Amino acid sequence: MSKKEKLIENIARLKKEKNAIILAHYYQVAEVQDIADFVGDSLVLAQWAAKTTADIIVLCGVHFMGETAKILSPEKRVFIPDMEAGCSLADSCPADTFEAFVNAHPDHTVISYVNTTAAVKALTDIVVTSTNAKFIVDSLPKDEKIIFGPDKNLGAYINRLTGRNMLLWNGGCHVHERFSIERIKELKKLYPSALILAHPECPDPLLKMADHVGSTTSLLQFATRSHHDQFIVVTEPGILHQMRLVNPGKEFIPAPPEDVDHVYNECSYMKLSTLEKVYRCLENESPEIFVDEAVRVKAVKPIKRMLEISAKHGL
Repeated sequence: MSKKEKLIENIARLKKEKNAIILAHYYQVAEVQDIADFVGDSLVLAQWAAKTTADIIVLCGVHFMGETAKILSPEKRVFIPDMEAGCSLADSCPADTFEAFVNAHPDHTVISYVNTTAAVKALTDIVVTSTNAKFIVDSLPKDEKIIFGPDKNLGAYINRLTGRNMLLWNGGCHVHERFSIERIKELKKLYPSALILAHPECPDPLLKMADHVGSTTSLLQFATRSHHDQFIVVTEPGILHQMRLVNPGKEFIPAPPEDVDHVYNECSYMKLSTLEKVYRCLENESPEIFVDEAVRVKAVKPIKRMLEISAKHGL
């Protein structure tokens, strides 16, 4: 038996012994996605965290995702394989600075992207994901004043779709902001029939080039439904694993970053989880996610509001 096979066997044994569940984001490495009980985007992971009957949740993603799971399931123990797995977008919105920004606009409803810390969610009226952001903004009165943070690109995209003028926090994802428009144009010349699929965290000029814009789940669903067989995918390339599994006859080409020495535009934080770390996480029950209870009580309200609105729209 290979080392990998032994790790997979031991992970399965520990899950059974400890009544544990493994949730993995689409951006995780392929072998971690393959041993997860559920793989999905931020909305799906939040939904599973809210309804699982497991005693232990191992969240293979980044820190804010582990916090979200703990906020929704305080009675459960939540672990992530590597505590260093942060998020550049969450880091672009420090809670104290955001609080000052919110306090300066007291007549605004605060909408925060799920890619934020628990402390920022505690300052928020409604949390959104890229899957449900438009639906949630559309559900509010047309004249409602809104703060949207922290992703300025997603906020600008939602403004364009809804005709709103939300006040945007100046944050961004380092992965989606470093895609190269020129190199994507070159790819398009090599694959003229390929459709361009882009995540709304990308800058607006890139989104306007895309044939379809949406969350990771939306990109996967679009590619699966489409009669086309080639796609240039403008998001973190971890999603290509699921795209290829579901669509074995189609070709998926990762969009390149501005750095010409790299073909892939990966999130280094998302790639920190490994099979070895998942095993150690279950074996040692560490590292564990904790959220201050006072913060959790405030943060859970906007997340639950998001889940309620999403359920109403069938998302």
